[in-house]
Amino acid sequence: MKASTLLFAFLLGGTAYVLLELLWRGRSHISMFFAGGFALALLHGLFSRFALPLWVQCLLGGLVITAIEFLAGAIVNIRLKRNVWDYSKLPLNLYGQVCLPFSLAWCALSLPISFLSRWLATL
Repeated sequence: MKASTLLFAFLLGGTAYVLLELLWRGRSHISMFFAGGFALALLHGLFSRFALPLWVQCLLGGLVITAIEFLAGAIVNIRLKRNVWDYSKLPLNLYGQVCLPFSLAWCALSLPISFLSRWLATL
């Protein structure tokens, strides 16, 4: 896998994540650019290296994105007290940083990420 492809995946993931947040809630934060970039680059690396069924890619994608979101939240929201997001009012949340409804949304988002990863592999 080429470093330039991973860099492109990082930049694309970061940009896409910020745009999704702007569309969903009208604001974003620079930390979300890095979280989204890292998530897409990591998922592309995993999806292109291992031949996984699509349902496994979606489940794995949801888990990876949730883990990245939790780590980002622990640093940005809890440690640095930036209060970028707060899921504490949503069901089945963990310290207000991740929650089941958004984890399921990340599983669904991993479907187009899987197809995007296939395209990135052709670059």
